[in-house]
Amino acid sequence: MLAYKKWWHNKNPDKKSDFFVGEFYVLFAKKSGDGEHPELEQEAQEMLRLWEAGDKEVVALWKKMNQWVYEGFEETYHKLGVSFDKYYFESDIYKFGREIVQQGLKKKIFYDKEGAIVAPLEDVGLPDKVVIRSDGTTLYITQDIYLAQKKFQEYPIDRSIYVVASEQNLHFQQLFAILEKLGNKWAAGCYHLSYGMVLLPEGKMKSREGTVVDADTLLEELFVMAREEIHKRHPDLNKVILEKRSQQVGLGALKFHLLKIDAVKDIVYNPKESINFEGETGPYIQYTHARISSILRKAGDLPNKVAVDKYEEKELELVAQLEKFPQIIEEAASHYKPSYICRYLLDLCQLFNSYYHDVHVLNAEEEVRAVRLYLLSCIRQVLQNGLSLLGIEAPDEM
Repeated sequence: MLAYKKWWHNKNPDKKSDFFVGEFYVLFAKKSGDGEHPELEQEAQEMLRLWEAGDKEVVALWKKMNQWVYEGFEETYHKLGVSFDKYYFESDIYKFGREIVQQGLKKKIFYDKEGAIVAPLEDVGLPDKVVIRSDGTTLYITQDIYLAQKKFQEYPIDRSIYVVASEQNLHFQQLFAILEKLGNKWAAGCYHLSYGMVLLPEGKMKSREGTVVDADTLLEELFVMAREEIHKRHPDLNKVILEKRSQQVGLGALKFHLLKIDAVKDIVYNPKESINFEGETGPYIQYTHARISSILRKAGDLPNKVAVDKYEEKELELVAQLEKFPQIIEEAASHYKPSYICRYLLDLCQLFNSYYHDVHVLNAEEEVRAVRLYLLSCIRQVLQNGLSLLGIEAPDEM
């Protein structure tokens, strides 16, 4: 806001609106870090103080730039197939967080240190945490204290899961400790799902420095790669269908690649690797689903159930793998690890493709054909269910 006001005042976005605002984030970081503008940090802090005081000019600018940001975000969320049931805005809750802190100060849960209010946490093995600055302004943790309480009040939940990068591990350790010190029994149901950073091959992305790959550009790159791969296989495909499939495959590639690795680990993201139809990728799972769908379409009417006395060894392996699916889901949920589902789906696809390479399905004798078609329909259903849990579409054709 300060950078926009100083160097670009009254200009309107000339690109995707959240990108436009992001440029001022970078501009401020560069100007404040060049050693020639030491006053900028103080000016930004004063702007925050004015915002919390309800200054009309500052609030009006905040509303305008906020609208630009959220309009841009919504475009990206739509591309990703992401939606939210509810938004909580810091601007709506910071005052309530301050009230809780003031009450905690009276009860001597917090202490005053040179005008700032501090939570003592050394007794639980953590550094003390400032919860209100000496100038009276709030911090993220001030708002998080109230927000945690509000979510448990508004919804009949057992757990509140914070999906935030590993750089904030200490923040959430301190937050949960403070919530317990405030006497909230539900604090035990708060969990930080910490995840590692997504790195470029050349290193870490930094939004302050502008060295980021934004989601929109990355998605478009993946859509192009998927489009090229699908076009090679189906050169006469209708453009509308080609575009739809390329988006299904591109999104599947991105989501699966990010989810297949244990969340706590950093990821070096390679788009070309993630789009491969034959590697341990989302498109490989999607392609296997489409392959089975093609076989079943050719077969026509499918048996509802079958009864046989003898199975092939690989059929027994596939049945055993299918039987594991409910347990895998339960383990993935209880351990907060979608990577378990990714690994399961890869193993199922590898088993199926090995099996299909060795046996006849459509040309098998009638009873055996029925068994194999029924088994394939079960595999397809589990692949579809598994991909759905990961937020990935299961196309019937690739």
